Amino acid sequence: MKTDGDLSVEASLAAQRATDLGLTQAMIASAVGASQSQVSRVLSGAGVRRSRLFDDVCKYVFSIGSEKPSVSQSAELTSALEAVWDGTAVHAKALALVIRSLGALRASAPGVTRSDREEDSAR
Repeated sequence: MKTDGDLSVEASLAAQRATDLGLTQAMIASAVGASQSQVSRVLSGAGVRRSRLFDDVCKYVFSIGSEKPSVSQSAELTSALEAVWDGTAVHAKALALVIRSLGALRASAPGVTRSDREEDSAR
């Protein structure tokens, strides 16, 4: 169970993230179905307690900008899959295994820097 101090820290982090994202209290209130003054109280951290509104505000603020793009939004990936997949379930499983294994390579590739990965993703 979180203490009041933990909740105050969480509220402070949510408030800072909202500021960084340019979210107003009114925007957050509209998204979570609350009033601006309720959101203000949550983000201030003063006398904050765990409530559904507290959770909704924090979840909303921390979810903004963290969505991954849909696979279908990548024309290059879709084209590559269409070029090599023969349409069978067995082949689909094999391709999925290969793609998932790339995640392990990304995290442990020696000599590959973050800027290298960012350049690759920009191409």
